[in-house]
Amino acid sequence: MRTSRDAPPAGPLPSGRHRLSREQVVTSQRNRMMAAMADAMREKGYIGTPVSAIIKRAGVSRETFYQQFRSKEDCFLQALDSALQFISRLPDSVTDWDRPPADIFRELLRKYLQAVADQPALARLFLVEVYAVGPEAFERRRAAHMQYAEAIAEIFHRESDEARFLCEAVVSAAAQLATDRIVANDIDGLRALEEPLAEMASRLLG
Repeated sequence: MRTSRDAPPAGPLPSGRHRLSREQVVTSQRNRMMAAMADAMREKGYIGTPVSAIIKRAGVSRETFYQQFRSKEDCFLQALDSALQFISRLPDSVTDWDRPPADIFRELLRKYLQAVADQPALARLFLVEVYAVGPEAFERRRAAHMQYAEAIAEIFHRESDEARFLCEAVVSAAAQLATDRIVANDIDGLRALEEPLAEMASRLLG
C-alpha cells in the first residue's frame, strides 16, 4: 500500500517541473479521472455523464483520458475494480481473530459501512451505477460478492452448501440495504445498519 510519502498527489499536478516520475504522473492522472467519474456520476448517473465532464473535473485533456482508458465504460470498470478490491482487503485489517465469529463479523461489517459512508461517490459507483453499465460490470460485482460470502463462511466456520447460501444472503442483504441508504443520501441510516445486520448474521450463522 502506498504511504502518504510516496503516493502521487490527488489534485491536478502543478505546471512546470516537478519531481514525480512518469509512473507517478500516470497514476495520479488515472486516480483523478476515476475519482472524477465517481463524483460526476453522483450528480448525473452513468448514462448522463459524458467523458467531457470527467476530464473537466479531473483537469486532464481528452487525449490523456484515451491514453489510459479505451472508453467511459473502461474507466468505470477500472474504478469499479479498484473499489471492490479495497472492500475485499478489509479482512486484512482485522488484528484479533481469536474472538467469537460474531464479533469478527461485526467489526468487518462496521468497517464496510464506514468505508461506504466515507466515500459515498465511490459507493454509489459499485452499489447503484453498476446496473446501468452492463453485464460485465454486474458480473464483476457478483464475483466480488461471492468472495465476500466465502469470507463470511470462513469467519463462522461454515462449509455446507446451505450455510454458504445463507452467507450469500447476508452479503446481498447488506448490499441492498446499503444501496437504499446511499440513494437516499442517508449516511446516518447507513451506519445504523450495523446492529440489525450483525444480529441477522448471528441468528443465521452463529
